[in-house]
Amino acid sequence: MEKATILDDKAIARAITRIAHEIIERNKGIDECVLVGIKTRGAFIAHRLAEKIEQIEGKAIMTGELDITLYRDDLTEKHKNQEPLVHQVDIEHDLQGKKVVLVDDVLYTGRTVRAAMDAVMDIGRPAQIQLAVLIDRGHRELPIRSDFVGKNIPTSSNERIVVQMQESDGKDLVSIHE
Repeated sequence: MEKATILDDKAIARAITRIAHEIIERNKGIDECVLVGIKTRGAFIAHRLAEKIEQIEGKAIMTGELDITLYRDDLTEKHKNQEPLVHQVDIEHDLQGKKVVLVDDVLYTGRTVRAAMDAVMDIGRPAQIQLAVLIDRGHRELPIRSDFVGKNIPTSSNERIVVQMQESDGKDLVSIHE
């Protein structure tokens, strides 16, 4: 059951614009940066960030995608101790020495990000891995933090953050559910 709307379409667009500016500023441009979206919604956010960065910088940023299946340990006890699995890597750029910005919709336990970092390290040795998320909801189980955050939403463990994106859900909306 939906408890509250956290971000509407305009707030999501503003968050993406702000994160794009922060990525450019922190990295002093985009020449050595690669955006890597974690499917599904993280990939959509990464694509939007890439478009915004291109508008700002006047040139395209390198992008890629990771498909990680999470056994939804955040929602069920059945798979509590199982780790996310990397199923597909779609990164055509050499990551050696690059600044990789992983992009996801929600940062919760940190397990998905850890799996994504493992996949990136298997591909090449980046100079740095950064993390951009639309929502950081806390409750970390691993020592992982986001570098770029759209919105911090403190939640209880029995709440869920639901991110809807135009590309997959027909609308842009972030809500909290009980």
